[in-house]
Amino acid sequence: MAALTAPRHTVTRSGDIREPGVKGSTKIFQGAMAAVGADGFAVPASTATTLKILGRAEETVDNSAGADGAVNCRIATGIFRWDNSASGDAITRADIGATAYAVDDHTVAKTNGTNTRSAAGVIFDVDDKGVWIKH
Repeated sequence: MAALTAPRHTVTRSGDIREPGVKGSTKIFQGAMAAVGADGFAVPASTATTLKILGRAEETVDNSAGADGAVNCRIATGIFRWDNSASGDAITRADIGATAYAVDDHTVAKTNGTNTRSAAGVIFDVDDKGVWIKH
């Protein structure tokens, strides 16, 4: 293509909201950690190795009776506080800057659970209420 010779309206996206189609037979609750599977459809985070965690679901979306992609879910990127895992897999302040792993749609852990969990994001902070993860 040739270089521009006149102004061009170039559309933009902020990058802080995504709206992927939701996997069929799936319900994602508002406030859940949300991901896309290997097929590119949105699902709640869970213990699985094929997920790409996107962030926090901004709405509850019920695609229980729909086909893959029949509805979309608004998912925000940013830094969100999730529940901390228990015992030896609990995240501490010493882990800030490391990768956290998804246990379910609201819990993160220090380890990948012997290669059974997907990366949730980077540990941004830890407090007495949970773990702040950057997505």
